[in-house]
Amino acid sequence: MNFSIAGMQFAIGIASIFVLIVGIIFLLKYKFSHTKIHHEIANRLSKKYDEVDVFKSSGTFWRIGLITAISLSILAFAWTSYETEIDVSDMSLDIVDFEPLPPNTVQQPTLPPPPPPPSTVIETTEDLTVEAPKFVDQTVTRDVSNAVQQPVKTERPKPTPTKRVLPPPKKEVEVIEEVFQIVEEMPRFPGCDITGSYDEKKKCADKKMLEFIYANVKYPSVARENNVEGTAVVSFVIKKDGSISNINVLRDPGAGCGEEAVRIINLMQNLPNKWIPGRQGNENVRVQFNLPIRFRLAQ
Repeated sequence: MNFSIAGMQFAIGIASIFVLIVGIIFLLKYKFSHTKIHHEIANRLSKKYDEVDVFKSSGTFWRIGLITAISLSILAFAWTSYETEIDVSDMSLDIVDFEPLPPNTVQQPTLPPPPPPPSTVIETTEDLTVEAPKFVDQTVTRDVSNAVQQPVKTERPKPTPTKRVLPPPKKEVEVIEEVFQIVEEMPRFPGCDITGSYDEKKKCADKKMLEFIYANVKYPSVARENNVEGTAVVSFVIKKDGSISNINVLRDPGAGCGEEAVRIINLMQNLPNKWIPGRQGNENVRVQFNLPIRFRLAQ
């Protein structure tokens, strides 16, 4: 036999058992007060006194305790808790085109270029006279009639080894894919396997994403203690295969809200299905997605 009891039914059952026990106690007191005279006559014959008999109602109390314990055990095992459904009808997903402010940089003053070095001009005042070289006749007359002319040996210079210069290694050109911000079909959260127009699929995907966010978000304890509220804007890129990368916090209310928003985005990477990537010109492209997550304390 399989049955379940909701929280309200469990509370009603506990209250009924309590009322039943109180009623039994008053009923036993009423019964003992009316049968006291008969017990006194019988006890005089057997020499027993009700005032000191501690076991006269042990059987009754044992049965009442047994019934109460069994009833409470049945109620405890049959108590079923149901998950609270998240109503996202009043929630709205406003995708904002957030442009981060440029960082504050101190502009260094531009110094004027240094003046060119002065050119040195050499002035010559004396006229240079070039003397013609004098040639001296150094011919030697010698009798070589009986001498044997020896062949002249000419030594060839040894060739110097040439070093082979290797060409420089080719640098790998890194192809940087363009990241779009607005495309024909924006990326969609997984979980909406419906047939219909793009707008219907986008609306269903936004609802599923809101349900995922508000089911997993945990309000930071520091922000709760200091009553910090606000909207954290997280930027991330949906790749061509639907995976998530380049997670950045564009706006952080503080007190751990930005870190909690990043944790929610990281949880999306553990889903069984990836995001449906954005499309531009009948092909998947990388798209930057800005997601606002609102942190608001219950009043």
